[in-house]
Amino acid sequence: MASDNNSNMIDPAIFEYLKAHGEEEIEVGDKLHQISAALNRNISTCQGLLSRIHSTPSSKLAPLLKQVEETGIHPEIEGVGELAQFASKYPYYKYNNRWARSIQNVVGTILLTAWLGGMGTESQPGELGRLLTIEDIGGILKVPVNLKDRDAFHVTIEEYLLALTDITEELSRLAMNSVTMGDVALTVRISSFIKDLFAGFQLLNLKNDIVRKRVDAVKYHVKKVEDVIYDLSLRNLLPKTE
Repeated sequence: MASDNNSNMIDPAIFEYLKAHGEEEIEVGDKLHQISAALNRNISTCQGLLSRIHSTPSSKLAPLLKQVEETGIHPEIEGVGELAQFASKYPYYKYNNRWARSIQNVVGTILLTAWLGGMGTESQPGELGRLLTIEDIGGILKVPVNLKDRDAFHVTIEEYLLALTDITEELSRLAMNSVTMGDVALTVRISSFIKDLFAGFQLLNLKNDIVRKRVDAVKYHVKKVEDVIYDLSLRNLLPKTE
């Protein structure tokens, strides 16, 4: 009899609740996986197009950048919009690890395209060397950035900073390839930019281990480009203004 009484003390509603919420989490996870997978395909397309910058002189980049925007970045923006609409229905920090890397990659493609002279508008035409702010990124993606007042999808400062470290790596590679294409001026421009960017990173109080490690790696990108500039100076190949 005692055993029967103890078994009756467990409320079946507890397990019904757990079952319902467990199934909801599975459904949310599956939907996020579908949205993220589609977004990652768009990112791969965009990154593939951007890889052509390493074999395209800067004087001929405009058509390529236009293609990057239309075929790569615009679908990325649509994918982020779909993700933001769905993800904002649920606690942000419960699921954000599922898309953080994807958002970082999206931001990186936009930053690199803009730096190369793309992403221009009527009010602000594209210009080589232009660095978009995190607010600019939010405006392009049509999503909030660095939210503090509510629990919703947004682009974080961490994602922006990590994307910046990504483009320094890509630009350091471009600096070397630009020399082989005879575009020394672009190499010099890249060198100045990534040195200024690294100096800016030093002003930040970085407590996040991932960001700090990635920022530490930027100094190697700086050194790689400095070595190229030094070699050019020895060969007397730098523009006279330098």
